[in-house]
Amino acid sequence: MLLLRPHLLPRSVVRQLSRRHVSSNLAPLVRGGRKSNTGSSLIPISNSKCWNRKLATAGAGNVRLADSATTAAVIGDDTPAPYEPPTTGILSYLPAKVVPYAELIRLEKPYGGLYLFYPCVWSTLMAATMATPIAPPIAAASTILLFGSGAFVMRSAGCTINDFWDRKFDKHVSRTRHRPIARGAVSPTQAFWFAGAQCMAGFGILLQFPVEAILAGIPSILLVIAYPLAKRVTHYPQFVLGLAFSWGALLGFPAMGVSLVDGSMALAAAGCLYGANVFWTVLYDIIYAHQDLRDDAKAGVKGIVVRHPEITKPIMSALNVLQVGLLAGAGYFAGLGPIYYAWSVFGAGAANSWMIWRANLKDEKECWQWFKWNSWMVGGLMVGGGLTAEYLLDYYERDLSNGTTQIEKDSVVLAA
Repeated sequence: MLLLRPHLLPRSVVRQLSRRHVSSNLAPLVRGGRKSNTGSSLIPISNSKCWNRKLATAGAGNVRLADSATTAAVIGDDTPAPYEPPTTGILSYLPAKVVPYAELIRLEKPYGGLYLFYPCVWSTLMAATMATPIAPPIAAASTILLFGSGAFVMRSAGCTINDFWDRKFDKHVSRTRHRPIARGAVSPTQAFWFAGAQCMAGFGILLQFPVEAILAGIPSILLVIAYPLAKRVTHYPQFVLGLAFSWGALLGFPAMGVSLVDGSMALAAAGCLYGANVFWTVLYDIIYAHQDLRDDAKAGVKGIVVRHPEITKPIMSALNVLQVGLLAGAGYFAGLGPIYYAWSVFGAGAANSWMIWRANLKDEKECWQWFKWNSWMVGGLMVGGGLTAEYLLDYYERDLSNGTTQIEKDSVVLAA
């Protein structure tokens, strides 16, 4: 008997074998198993372009696989592993009928929501500092909480819309083939109505803001819808994603009563902050996209990483410079002090540079870890932390100054 050990054969040979058999006949082909001399599904076809002409003409009963684990590996090249319901994490506690919808909105992966939330926080804190009189902490905190709920709902809607448009592509990408729409757990019609309900919920949250913020927020839904379509027509859809994910950088100003229509300095600060977040979005999405580089190229999905796979680190470095420059410009127009420049501007640039230098873009798991790290380090700790410190220091300095002025006025009245 001729014994084949696929793990010792070239990959092309293994693939040749996997294409020449019927999966239903694989059960008996385990270590030590026997198969009859007729009907073997693993016989190389002699008239094909086989790797070995002698082996191609071997008898039907002389070929078997010696390793069941290797057999599974062979089949795995062309047949994806079946979907398995979640057994750990928050999804494992949900009813079975709810799980597909929870997976659809990425309930177990909050980082996309955080990336949408951060520009709202940045603009709220910056606008609170620019407000006259300076906004009290309770007003800033309540506005941030309202933005948080809106970011969660709209990020969920964005995921649903993205998966609706990408349902055919997702079937061919290993990381996404088990998404609810792609695997058929949620139908396109159900996803359509689910996305509509989410958008209505997001609009309900938007109505809690001042009129100028409401009018400024409505156009963002067009960008949310446009991003999945952009992946079909341009190699730079990340910029469309950046325009959508950065919209919160504009909304914090009117939400805190700082008009973008009347104040040129506020408009300039908001514009710089918005641009900084656009470039940051493109930067971190490049890291994210490296997880799917091979599958995206095969499926025909366009993107910066697919277009420029060998120079993505120089591109990320340029984006980092642009982000840092625009963050500095936003601080200048907002009249912020040295804490912001040392903490937020320099800190964000240093953190991004560290990630770009250390990240192994060929390792999918490492790309995911850096994507998560960049979220809380740059968005939360650096830019968000610096803006928080700047705002609180400014608030208490003004409060102390106002208190001193009031005491002086009271003293003058008493003396008179």
